[in-house]
Amino acid sequence: MNKTITYILLAVLMGIAVPALSQRLPGRLGNLGGMGRGGGGRGGGDSLKFEHRDPFSDSVSIRFKYLDSVRSFTFDSSLIDYYIKVPLKSEYVWLGNNGTATKSLVFTPFTKPGWDHGFHAFDAYAFNIANTFFYNTTRPFTELDYQIGSGSEQFINVVHTQNIKPNWNFAFQFRLINVPGFFKSQNTNHSNLRFNTNYQSPNKRYNIYFIALRNSLQAAENGGIQNDSFMTNKSDVYYDRFNIPINIASKASYSRDFFNTTLKTGNKYTSFNLLIRQQYDLGKKDSLVTDSTVIRLFYPRFRFEHTLQYNSFRFLFQDVSPDTAFYVKNYKMYGTPAIPLAPPDITDTLRFSNTWSEVTNDFSIYQFPDIKNQQQFLKVGASLQNLAVLWNDTVRDRPFNIFLHGEYRNRTKNKKWDMAAYGQFYAAGFNAGDYNAYISLQRLISKKIGSLQIGFQNTNRTPSYLMRNATGFPVATPTVGTNKENITQLFGTLQLPFLQAELGAHYYLVSNYTYFKNFYEVEQSGVFNILQIRGSKDFRISRHWHWYLDIILQQKAGNSPVNIPLLYTRNRLVFQGQFFRNLNIATGLDSRYYTAYTPDNYSPIIGQFFPQDSISISNLPDIAAFVHFRIRSFSSFIRLENLNTIDFNGFSFTNNNFAAPLYPYQGLLFKLGIFWNFVN
Repeated sequence: MNKTITYILLAVLMGIAVPALSQRLPGRLGNLGGMGRGGGGRGGGDSLKFEHRDPFSDSVSIRFKYLDSVRSFTFDSSLIDYYIKVPLKSEYVWLGNNGTATKSLVFTPFTKPGWDHGFHAFDAYAFNIANTFFYNTTRPFTELDYQIGSGSEQFINVVHTQNIKPNWNFAFQFRLINVPGFFKSQNTNHSNLRFNTNYQSPNKRYNIYFIALRNSLQAAENGGIQNDSFMTNKSDVYYDRFNIPINIASKASYSRDFFNTTLKTGNKYTSFNLLIRQQYDLGKKDSLVTDSTVIRLFYPRFRFEHTLQYNSFRFLFQDVSPDTAFYVKNYKMYGTPAIPLAPPDITDTLRFSNTWSEVTNDFSIYQFPDIKNQQQFLKVGASLQNLAVLWNDTVRDRPFNIFLHGEYRNRTKNKKWDMAAYGQFYAAGFNAGDYNAYISLQRLISKKIGSLQIGFQNTNRTPSYLMRNATGFPVATPTVGTNKENITQLFGTLQLPFLQAELGAHYYLVSNYTYFKNFYEVEQSGVFNILQIRGSKDFRISRHWHWYLDIILQQKAGNSPVNIPLLYTRNRLVFQGQFFRNLNIATGLDSRYYTAYTPDNYSPIIGQFFPQDSISISNLPDIAAFVHFRIRSFSSFIRLENLNTIDFNGFSFTNNNFAAPLYPYQGLLFKLGIFWNFVN
């Protein structure tokens, strides 16, 4: 994004925000954390939901659902969790700067069957089809988020939605993450755009959903610092982290100006996604008669659905001033036969890229056994997927897939049972033989005790394209080929609202796990398993003091290439409550800790984490102090992060934790966030 566009966005943001102060919005509204397929969203006690309202009052009733969900949700407006406001999550590690490559500390295997491009290090910052909200609102609604932080970090998020008619809604969202970083060649610049709309015909038979979104994810790479001893060097030169020598991109000149977004050394991933889904229902008409109106109803018995989806992806790595030593040592470049794609002599710009296009046509049929319960249905369908990959201006491959899928959902009318089962099978094409089977059963024991959910999933999938086929990137695939990955998961969750607690367990059995064993070589594992035990609880210490505990224990067995800490825990000690008439406040300490382990290293050219066993990291707990408050529709987040980096010898914040070998986190960070919700 160039300077002009950034200035315009800031001006628009301020121009809209000032009049927002005069708005009055009963209730509170915040962002919602991530959910899986079909959602399990929650609306808190202070969620924004008004079923009966004065149409002339300045209030709003707003709900949303996901494309494939069968129920709608309200927003979670909690002040106690900052991470519902930002793309990064507390269980992630990232390479020292907001916007850099991320990886979860909790083992979460990739279980999508079929074709996959293989580039996922920046997925956390991207919009996608699955996390798109389809709203239904009684009045036009806008949310404006603006955050600034140390080192010129800035975050902008703008959401607007309104119903053009009661049966027609549209929504727009823009997000910008721009961080120059404290180390050289660490700047990030991510921008996301999304537009979506849904329309239902007056007779309620026809529905159309439309999504268009674009992601531009740009992150400079430095290959880490040259030696971790620079972090404890008492020289005044290295107290300014920008002066610490880095492994790549050291020859280029860099600026701390956040308006300078030129990529010199690093990755730029861009994607465009377009989806059009049309549905036509056959069923029974009905009506509800009140004293003054007649409300026309329609209950589908059969639904015919067509979905057209177009996706394009472009992945680029470039280095305008390559350091020969790093690439020779780690990628065996410059004439080594192992990587024939690398030219024998690189004296100018090093560049690798490829572009994918994907077109998928899907036709599905739904059947509703009980027309009075639309949350019970059976769905079957078939899809044709056409793909093309291009690099060096030449189309290199045109794979295709034909796959079948089915789904059964049933949330009973008494809301005691909730069942979901779905499966995919790739019948022909590039990924023939891939499949995914999932089933989940949830039972409400009682409103006081809570509910129990158990489930099973088995996935058989072809390794990602990057790991087994030529793509234009310097990757050495196994000479004997790769087998299909097989991942089995058993899981269970017990929700105990009377204890304000939740317990869960996940068991994974994995074979032929495909991974990078170093900077460029692919390997497959044997059979291994991982057991995870999870728990969370709200300990109410007093009327206003709470201790929120999240804990995960995970243990691996077998010949596993997966590096994970034995223990991960997050603790929040919070003073919270509502004071005066409209002031809601939450203040306290937020910390996370994980036991010592050998973290994955990172390959900047291909954007992949890979296991290593020579360097162990034992970090101090990450600690942040915060004050979060809300007054009517205005919220603010004030945070001091990385308090754990304090060094009392000289009183500086230079005792940095490490995310990966030679990738330190930042020192003390100050962040201020302002969030306005208003009704037009």
